[in-house]
Amino acid sequence: MSYLHASLLRKRTMLIVRSFTILLLSCIAFKLACCFSSSISSLKALPLVGHLEFEHVHHASKDFGNRYQLIPLAVLHPKSVSDIASTIRHIWMMGTHSQLTVAARGRGHSLQGQAQTRHGIVIHMESLHPQKLQVYSVDSPAPYVDVSGGELWINILHETLKYGLAPKSWTDYLHLTVGGTLSNAGISGQAFRHGPQISNVHQLEIVTGKGEILNCTKRQNSDLFNGVLGGLGQFGIITRARIALEPAPNMVKWIRVLYLDFAAFAKDQEQLISAQGHKFDYIEGFVIINRTGLLNSWRLSFTAEEPLEASQFKSDGRTLYCLELAKYLKQDNKDVINKEVKETLSELSYVTSTLFTTEVAYEAFLDRVHVSEVKLRSKGQWEVPHPWLNLLVPRSKINEFARGVFGNILTDTNKGPVIVYPVNKSK
Repeated sequence: MSYLHASLLRKRTMLIVRSFTILLLSCIAFKLACCFSSSISSLKALPLVGHLEFEHVHHASKDFGNRYQLIPLAVLHPKSVSDIASTIRHIWMMGTHSQLTVAARGRGHSLQGQAQTRHGIVIHMESLHPQKLQVYSVDSPAPYVDVSGGELWINILHETLKYGLAPKSWTDYLHLTVGGTLSNAGISGQAFRHGPQISNVHQLEIVTGKGEILNCTKRQNSDLFNGVLGGLGQFGIITRARIALEPAPNMVKWIRVLYLDFAAFAKDQEQLISAQGHKFDYIEGFVIINRTGLLNSWRLSFTAEEPLEASQFKSDGRTLYCLELAKYLKQDNKDVINKEVKETLSELSYVTSTLFTTEVAYEAFLDRVHVSEVKLRSKGQWEVPHPWLNLLVPRSKINEFARGVFGNILTDTNKGPVIVYPVNKSK
């Protein structure tokens, strides 16, 4: 009898605990539902020029990384900076009990859901009412362009080239928003010379976490200026930026060479970024492991300086290091530049049979990754997961890092790029 009684008592206790758990979860769900219902009502009442979308929000729950999916409560399509400020100010005034968070979204090119927010508000920055890009001080030593935070870099390139100008520093991919890359850093092959994009900004307009609209520079609201640039969107939303410009070239001499030894490859890269007078305008590099017919694929876009020797070079099963260089050209200095490039290349330690060169329009060079994107989209290979890792490795450890990773941990690069290049800390 005692065993039966104990068994009944356990069952009764479990039933009570289960009932209490269900009741507690129901209360939490009810509270959240009330919270969200109240939030939706108050957000719908905001006087906006643009609008808040509460139903068709799934497009804002994806990003380029394609590994996270966080469905927001709503997507704000602002038509003015005031729309962004009013929405954020309202959420700030609601307090933390609303549990609403905000994420600014440009092209959604983040990798781990940074441009998403579960049950929060995603701000679609490209919806900002388009204003004509304004290029200033065209004939002065320090020209600049004023742009919306939701503007694409490719559009800035097209507009500034009309004045014979262009931004100094780029990312490898230009179909991104200004606010997006400035919230990260904007690092590419020009960074050794000009610094990343965040080092080439004169002024920002920011919407703070309290919904204030502030202008900031290195001298005015400098803490906010320095916090927002590279701040991953945690110190404010960039709604406008003033970007430094320089005279744009017409053409680019684009060069690729291969190395068998990482130490020689890294040494030449470091020598080039440290050279007086900057012998090249763009310096990058990438690792190639076990790539079949590598140089044959290059022939589609580049010309081999030594075609016969290049045809005999085998890349299968090898770990190779490609140094990628670019020198900007204008028609009136082309011959002089080509001579300088030849002299500089003669000082490097690459495999001589692997020298490939081409000349392309400046715009085509900067927008080169988009060509690959179009091809991948046509094959259905773009909307796939993109795990990605960026590392800044001290110069003193880079050879040790290379020995441990390239050809050891990493044994194949056919499914994604491995990009390696030095930057100057002073920039």
